Amino acid sequence: MFHSVGIIGTGAMGSAVARLIAKREACDLQLSNRTREKAEALATELSAAISTNEAIAENCDLIVLAVKPQMMAEVLSGLSPILAERTDRFVLVTMAAGLTMDTIQRLAGGAYPVIRIMPNTPITVGAGIIAYCETGATEAELAAFVELLQDAGTVDPLQENLIDAGSALFGCGPAFVDLFIEALADGAVACGLPRKKALLYAAQTVEGAARLLRESGEHPGTQKDVVCSPAGSTIQGVRALERNGLRSAAIEAVIAAYERNVEMKGE
Repeated sequence: MFHSVGIIGTGAMGSAVARLIAKREACDLQLSNRTREKAEALATELSAAISTNEAIAENCDLIVLAVKPQMMAEVLSGLSPILAERTDRFVLVTMAAGLTMDTIQRLAGGAYPVIRIMPNTPITVGAGIIAYCETGATEAELAAFVELLQDAGTVDPLQENLIDAGSALFGCGPAFVDLFIEALADGAVACGLPRKKALLYAAQTVEGAARLLRESGEHPGTQKDVVCSPAGSTIQGVRALERNGLRSAAIEAVIAAYERNVEMKGE
């Protein structure tokens, strides 16, 4: 469906998306970055072409704007005259936090089709989430775009008014989970387990519990109860977590991240 894909910005997320696209389909993949050396290294890895922002804006069917929110206005101000001259169809993709699809259209200078995505870091290992919404894209374009990203893990539609809440959970969540894994490992080290094994076991435990939850379809409370034998060690550990406010801390972390997402819209 998309014959040429251009990615403007090859930072962490731009590079991750480029790798996903390179895996799924033999299309003309073009890369551009303010620091040319970064784009060149990724292009060599993916057998992609080095390009410029202007050339991508002029020629590509799918234009991925993988630039920081504070840089979006500057980037699009230089591209809007080029986009205005095009007579063929193209789709813009944005992953800039806090910038709505309406804002992207305004900065780009036209009511162009826009797909907004919010990815998280685990997409780099095929275990992440990409939430998306769109305006003006056809069903065929949207299906083709989702197909390009299937190796990310979960690619899921989400209303734009819920993007801030969603990204507070799955976008910020990996950092919260990393803290939890580190804390579990620290506890095991305090009990005498070597650090390397403690980290391995903690990470695998979290991964395994999450996979079991998804595949069983059960409520997490049900899974927890299966492990909590009467008068056993697990229920005493759960008691300690409840006493120290684990659930409240997790809830407040997501809410704090959401509130910051909302604040950034006005900055």
